[in-house]
Amino acid sequence: MDKRNALRAGAVSATVTLMMLLSSPAMALTRDDGDDPGSGLGVGQTLGLFVLLPIVAFVIIGALAGLPYGKGKGKK
Repeated sequence: MDKRNALRAGAVSATVTLMMLLSSPAMALTRDDGDDPGSGLGVGQTLGLFVLLPIVAFVIIGALAGLPYGKGKGKK
């Protein structure tokens, strides 16, 4: 019974993935009316936006989350 469920889950996953890959927005080569894309990002801007900014956000959130535990009365 488990093998049948695994095959069914695999078939559903493959079908959904194929439908997503073949859907029209993913394959959009023509421009829509009113479409006005801006200029592209440079290498520095891309690295800053997708690498440095998430790392900085992670460090800030981690520091804020650990703040209440930094100076506790229970430390010996």
